[in-house]
Amino acid sequence: MPQLLPLPWFGTLLFAWMIFLTFFPKKVMAHTFPYEPASIKPQKLVKTSWNWPWA
Repeated sequence: MPQLLPLPWFGTLLFAWMIFLTFFPKKVMAHTFPYEPASIKPQKLVKTSWNWPWA
């Protein structure tokens, strides 16, 4: 069973990962968003007590 011999496949695996780790991060980091997200000012929460009719 030749697929169990690690010698040729391990080199292919390392070579593929070297390609993935050199080219893909550059492409992913070069991605630009179509708009800049706007910051939202935090609103102050108004806490009111609940008026229970049976209390």
